[in-house]
Amino acid sequence: LGFSGNLHNVKVMQVINVHKCDNLFRAVATSSSLGRIVAELAGWTEVGVRLAQDQVWAKPPGAAPLAFHRDAPYFMFDPPHVVTVWIALDDMEEELGPLEYAKGSHKWGEGRVGSANVFFEADGGNALLHSAAEREGIPIESIEIESMAGLRAGSISIHDGRTWHGSKKNRSKCRPRRGLGLHFVPRPVQFTQDASKSRLWKSYVEGVDDVSRVELPEEDFPVVWDPA
Repeated sequence: LGFSGNLHNVKVMQVINVHKCDNLFRAVATSSSLGRIVAELAGWTEVGVRLAQDQVWAKPPGAAPLAFHRDAPYFMFDPPHVVTVWIALDDMEEELGPLEYAKGSHKWGEGRVGSANVFFEADGGNALLHSAAEREGIPIESIEIESMAGLRAGSISIHDGRTWHGSKKNRSKCRPRRGLGLHFVPRPVQFTQDASKSRLWKSYVEGVDDVSRVELPEEDFPVVWDPA
């Protein structure tokens, strides 16, 4: 998965909601142990945790950097809280372009939405990050980047959905960089009106005047930890 041996015109593979077609991935994505960790870190112990989406990212050798972005703007729910658990499927050596975080950026304001139209950019994809920092009055040279280099296969990192993050180019000649991202939200979330404009969510709210009344189907948005 993620590398055919071809080193020309390589593209990143993104597989969304693999938990719907593979029992092993679903077992991981709906793990109550992970759900409890998320609940405790996010302060959701009284409301529970729901899986909103999973994504497998497979970055082949030579693939472009991942533009810095935030996860939360892609999830049209109220309340707008998102926690991402990222599971390394390969040992994250520096040359593979491991995940990187802008430290403290989850506390920045909403001046820049943080959704990148083009995820993979040859120039490194730092434009949105730099713009967001400038709006916060933070000099670009003062941004602290924390790399997940050294994370071993099977290990996890967890971040607030408002955290700016991205990754560098995969400089390896023969090794893909693969990971599974699990996006969790509080159990009682409801869709917002913006969901009708999103290709990810509009099928759930089409033809509904008050989208806040739409119940999230358990099959697609399973509750992974419930305090009850």
